[in-house]
Amino acid sequence: MFPAQTAKQLSAKVQSGEYTAQQLTELVLSHIRATDKDINAYITVDEKGAQQQAEAIDQKIASGQPVGALAGIPIGVKDVLCTQGLRTTCASKILDNFIPPYDATIVANLRQADAVILGKLNMDEFAMGSSNENSHFGTVQNPHDLTRVAGGSSGGSAAAVASEEAFMALGSDTGGSIRQPASFCGTVGLKPTYGRVSRYGLIAYASSLDQAGPLTRNVEDAALLLSVIAGHDPSDSTSADVEVPNYTANLDQGVDGLTIGLPKEYFAEGLQDDVRQAVMNGVDVRKIHVQRIIGFFANFKCWSG
Repeated sequence: MFPAQTAKQLSAKVQSGEYTAQQLTELVLSHIRATDKDINAYITVDEKGAQQQAEAIDQKIASGQPVGALAGIPIGVKDVLCTQGLRTTCASKILDNFIPPYDATIVANLRQADAVILGKLNMDEFAMGSSNENSHFGTVQNPHDLTRVAGGSSGGSAAAVASEEAFMALGSDTGGSIRQPASFCGTVGLKPTYGRVSRYGLIAYASSLDQAGPLTRNVEDAALLLSVIAGHDPSDSTSADVEVPNYTANLDQGVDGLTIGLPKEYFAEGLQDDVRQAVMNGVDVRKIHVQRIIGFFANFKCWSG
């Protein structure tokens, strides 16, 4: 559906005038109207707000003003992140009418980058789940097979990207809530290192583990979106005050010289043979040329009751 493969390409088309942000926004909104009744990726679609954002971006471009790295890109936001003036529910009836008075830091980053925020994406209630069946607003269906789940808790984010109801999305991950639904839906999902992305305005599940991150259609877009949302934030006491690398420029550097750890207990009885083989193929040193791969047992005794 999208007239470009990557966000960088799509934004370039908007900035060159080949397409307008308003055209792209309406393209996605019409697609949401047609498809989301079956997928249920969105809790709230902010049509009026998205159209106003797109119009403002087009006006900036027309007047020759500089625009951000995500100019005109339609993005969905997991409903665990505060959005000023836009309902934020955490997929719970308890917060059904909660309207935040401020933006989460990374939502503000999206606005500064001139992205178009389409609305709020479905999730497991308060991010406690891994199938997106635990939402006051209903189950998210997998776009590739509507009889299957999209994973969770960021199921709406993964499903929206997979079904082209958003070009990119923000999710959050405590113990797999970006990575697992991304895998289920065939998208790219990344949990950044703790402290890399601000948690200010992210409604907590487990504050010492939560991180927001990107869900995208390809790795280049994940790098671009991470570069927009990463960075030190004084409003988050655990935010890392370290320089943000150029993730996009680093994509071609490969993994030569890295040490990779592989938890041995992940290969317990019950793991399907094809899954085991796929993982082992992925860590074959002859294929990825890493310096070494070490096996270890993760000690989770400190978490036992």
